[in-house]
Amino acid sequence: MLHVKLAYTFARNGGMRMQLENPLFDILSAIHAAGSVGQAATRLQLSYRHVWGELKKWEATLDAGLIVWERGKRARLSPFGEKLLFAEQRAKMRVHPQVENLVAEMEREFALAFDPEVHVIPMFASHDIALSRLKEFLARDAGLHLDLQFRGSLECIEALSRGDCLLAGFHVSEDRGQGSMAQKAFKALLKPGRHKLINFVGRQQGLMLAPGNPKRIAGVQDLKRAEVRFVNRQPGSGTRLEIEQLLAGAGIAASSVNGFERAEPTHLAVAAAVASAQADVGFGIQAAAAAFGLDFLPLLREQYYFVCLKEAIDQAPIAKLRELLRRSEWQGLTADLPGYDIEGAGDVLRLSQALPWYSFRKPK
Repeated sequence: MLHVKLAYTFARNGGMRMQLENPLFDILSAIHAAGSVGQAATRLQLSYRHVWGELKKWEATLDAGLIVWERGKRARLSPFGEKLLFAEQRAKMRVHPQVENLVAEMEREFALAFDPEVHVIPMFASHDIALSRLKEFLARDAGLHLDLQFRGSLECIEALSRGDCLLAGFHVSEDRGQGSMAQKAFKALLKPGRHKLINFVGRQQGLMLAPGNPKRIAGVQDLKRAEVRFVNRQPGSGTRLEIEQLLAGAGIAASSVNGFERAEPTHLAVAAAVASAQADVGFGIQAAAAAFGLDFLPLLREQYYFVCLKEAIDQAPIAKLRELLRRSEWQGLTADLPGYDIEGAGDVLRLSQALPWYSFRKPK
């Protein structure tokens, strides 16, 4: 068995980077997408000879063939090469939040060491693709550093109440009326007069399906079919709360869904499970489905909010964050994320404005 060894380096500009990069999988992914070694080399801006040499080197290291070559035909990934590529994608997506948490912790310490003027915002947030981009944008353009820890939505608000963070991120669907599961979960945690909401992004949530939708899944009702394999999100996440509410609305018992207890920690990990045929369908955001070339069936829109204590809303770090969210530069960084909208980004809301669970009698 081969062993994995992690390392890190420093960079002046983080860009929109993906952690845990490995050149072998850049090559395998390019061959998988392009259909040949030559086109993969062009896509990677490398020579054919270099790519071929790297493949042969790794075949010797792994003691297994990565490509299949037949005279008169283009080289392509071997069955082992395909499995290795999908295994790496699934593994990366599963550990992505933990890796981002580790990087955030290390960057916070280094930022404090190198720049005593830097503002640090400790943040617990539900996983979101745009958050990693926001983190890079704030650090680059404003000297704001998000000490970002990914958790489930409910755990994030609990952490804010304990004083473990300055800012929390959670999301809630438009189906948030009186008596909803969302009300039961969030009302006890969010207190009018104590908490303030900041608009972040709107997102489309729905069913992520294998390309071409081979199981002919048309909606939530199909999740109770025994042959349909489902992959879920972890307990305590806002996304799991939403799929549970959809199932309840359709009169479907969670126990009747094949794979309901199989949980992944992020939208991207759910998408990776479907893309690698480990499941037929998952529930998550449209942008994650698009990242893996999956079909997507939209079911609901949700709003992602930041929440802080009332006394923090006008403090310098949070005030600067709100101002940056309204800038066109930030808005442009989300333009390529399918299913996202940034209407009202940076606006401050009272709980009673955003959530219909709070009603107050007017004085006579």
